[in-house]
Amino acid sequence: MRHTIKAFVHKGETHYVAECMDLNVVTQGKTLDETVANLQEAVALYLEGEDLEELDLAPNPTLLITFELEPAAQVSRLRQRGHFWI
Repeated sequence: MRHTIKAFVHKGETHYVAECMDLNVVTQGKTLDETVANLQEAVALYLEGEDLEELDLAPNPTLLITFELEPAAQVSRLRQRGHFWI
């Protein structure tokens, strides 16, 4: 039985797009925060009234979200000059 629902967020042409790997849920948002909030709501609505056991999910599963982001231009320029910071 799984305790997490995996999702992946990437930048589309105009919005961030979130896709669940384990459920048929896709959503989007203008910001990362909006996208994650939309994903939480979409997953909750998808699971509403579903038998979690049939979906091989434990009660109250959590979301595990992976983000695909391009490095910021400023960070890339600093690295090119040999300046590294965290």
